[in-house]
Amino acid sequence: MEKTFSYRRQEILKGEPLIADVKSRWPALFTAIEIDREFHRISTLPLLSTFCAALDQYTTRLMEIFQCKGGAAGRKIRNVMLEISKDDTIHTRRACVLKSLCIYLNEDHEKLVKEYMDTDLESSASMEQTVMGVYVIQKEGACAEDDPEDIGVLVEGVKVLGKLPNIGDACALLFGLIYCLNLSYPPDLKCTFEVMQKILMNLDGQRLSSKAQFLKNKLMK
Repeated sequence: MEKTFSYRRQEILKGEPLIADVKSRWPALFTAIEIDREFHRISTLPLLSTFCAALDQYTTRLMEIFQCKGGAAGRKIRNVMLEISKDDTIHTRRACVLKSLCIYLNEDHEKLVKEYMDTDLESSASMEQTVMGVYVIQKEGACAEDDPEDIGVLVEGVKVLGKLPNIGDACALLFGLIYCLNLSYPPDLKCTFEVMQKILMNLDGQRLSSKAQFLKNKLMK
């Protein structure tokens, strides 16, 4: 993969192939390890360790900011954050903060992370219509602390990753795939991915939209 990097980048940048075709041609790219390595080749930053460390660094302050949010968005955030009281682990906190970040930025957190039950007969059709996002399949009757049946990433309706350990890693890998595959941010999650890029990963962090700048100013207080 290291030796074919330059050729692969030219193919992706110039050809703009469908995701299914890239997956067929470069199957090795669609693993957590290779996405991390490919992202490092592109940005010079390690993906997973940088993303998770920054998210953990900002978690306490983000939770304080979220608690001050009023109205319908505030109620949605508090509902999402209830998961922490049921299962207070680092992975639950990361997942709740990422979902709450979407809501705080006036975006739909279910566009980023969509949960299904393993008995949901319509889940496959819904996944096939997903442009970009993380899917979580929960076991019927599972407790809050139980692991999901599956966590993965969808791009252009294609399951590009599955059996991932947690939602935080899945979101990081989705962000990494956007770089690896030269994709545009989906319009309905544009602000969320901008915050991931420019605040968490500090890539092109000097040029921020008004929403991202407002959040960054609050984080610095």
